[in-house]
Amino acid sequence: MGQGRRLHHPGPPRLSAAPETNIDQVFAALADPHRRRAVELLGNQPRRAGDLATALALPPPALSRHLRILKECGLVEETHPEFDARVRIYALKHGAMSELKRWLAATETMWATQLAAVASLNMSVGEEDKEAVLF
Repeated sequence: MGQGRRLHHPGPPRLSAAPETNIDQVFAALADPHRRRAVELLGNQPRRAGDLATALALPPPALSRHLRILKECGLVEETHPEFDARVRIYALKHGAMSELKRWLAATETMWATQLAAVASLNMSVGEEDKEAVLF
């Protein structure tokens, strides 16, 4: 007694059988308006850290924290020009949003299927039965 095995309770079903992803990190990073704006600016062209700080009206230490989070989740990459290793150029990482796009597409498909099923049920249930289903 008291030495029984713990039962494993799986979490909610996943939309795909893909291995663990960083989607949660990406959503957390994009939850901040300054980081979303930085991604928008970098979507137009790569930028120096100082240019980003000016465009976002942020002090350099604050921008540095935001860029670190964007790099950690894989959205942004940093390079150094050959002529000056002190300068950091930030750009969106190629293909960084593909995993997020796949997840969003799968989620949208799931919701469309669910809503179509509800609409179909709604059409097949008579007016009197609708009240019984709703209450």
